[in-house]
Amino acid sequence: MRFPSAIDRYIFRLVLMPMLGIFLLAASLLVLDKMLRLFDFVATEGGPVGVVFKMLANMLPEYASLAIPLGLMLGILLAFRKLATSSELDVMRAVGLSYTRMLYVPYVITLVLVAFNFAIVGYLQPLSRYYYEELNYELKSGALGASIKVGEFTTLKDRIALRIDESQDDGRRLMGIFARVANAKGQVLSISAREGRFLALKGSPDTIILRLEQGQIIQDMPGQQPRVLTFTRHDLPIELPAIEKFRKRGGQDREYLLPELMKLGWNDQLPRQERVSSQANFNYRMVEVVMMLLLPLLAVALAIPPKRSTSALGLFVSIVMIVAYHKVNQYANDVASLGRINPVLGLWGPFLVLALLILWMYWRVAYVPGGQAIGWLEKASDTVIKRLKSLLRRKRRGPILPIPADPI
Repeated sequence: MRFPSAIDRYIFRLVLMPMLGIFLLAASLLVLDKMLRLFDFVATEGGPVGVVFKMLANMLPEYASLAIPLGLMLGILLAFRKLATSSELDVMRAVGLSYTRMLYVPYVITLVLVAFNFAIVGYLQPLSRYYYEELNYELKSGALGASIKVGEFTTLKDRIALRIDESQDDGRRLMGIFARVANAKGQVLSISAREGRFLALKGSPDTIILRLEQGQIIQDMPGQQPRVLTFTRHDLPIELPAIEKFRKRGGQDREYLLPELMKLGWNDQLPRQERVSSQANFNYRMVEVVMMLLLPLLAVALAIPPKRSTSALGLFVSIVMIVAYHKVNQYANDVASLGRINPVLGLWGPFLVLALLILWMYWRVAYVPGGQAIGWLEKASDTVIKRLKSLLRRKRRGPILPIPADPI
């Protein structure tokens, strides 16, 4: 049979739509969960709202590396499940199409996504992670224009304490201002004003002007009587604290590109701990990408329900297996980074076990007549469901009362 045939195009359509839908759904759920935490964090730090979306954009590659394998597996699984429950799969098998032949199109899609995910994990994700950390640092340090919190004292340059009662017009108009300014000679100015606003000083980006209106100044000098001055308008220059530049990329292993990890991991001149940590992160990224080559086989093995059954247990089992394997890899990466286990053994060992399990499951479905990959689990779940239904029926009917005996 030539490739691609009409059946191949039909399978492609069946796989594509669920795969894209699940990919978008998984990515959206991850983004929404992160968005709520970022809004709370940015509001606490007093930063601009726009930085939330910049930080989310830099998190997309990390979320995509998780959503792509999940979308690929469930897309193939749902496509073959539809073929099986509609008896189309039986017809294809009857005309001589093997499972391996029907997997041509899913594997073409898989190879494309493997290359795409490799680019994300190896190159795009480290860069986006660094930019995310840079935005996080700038937000905490105030480099993004973090505002002064209303109702709280804010200290600038350790010599100026500022408090604002109310902010109007998106921060352009400040009401109820109190400022305390001290200098090196011991002079202290206590300034209160009805309102004010911040102005930029041309030619001096490190200094801003706080223009105050309708207030008074109490000038306190050591050894002298305090003086009180009333003003209609007063400009108070404020020197901004110097902000240290963010570190260079590479402060963490996940910020290195794959070629950089290889150089660090196998460089005998570096300390052992640094080499082991780089090797662990390199193997973690590679095993996550290579694992995608097994997903079509796993999807087909779990997509075929028993005859005369529409059980969706395979869908649940597939999600549990992928999520559990991902968590095992994360744990192995953390332990290997500490040097407690060999990175190759700790990360490729679970992969080998999973690969053998998936190959056995696929062999059972594809080459054993009537074989089921999780047949024992299907029987167990069916038994549990029947018992639960029986208990529910008894509760609806009420308790069975004993028949009273006839009096003698």
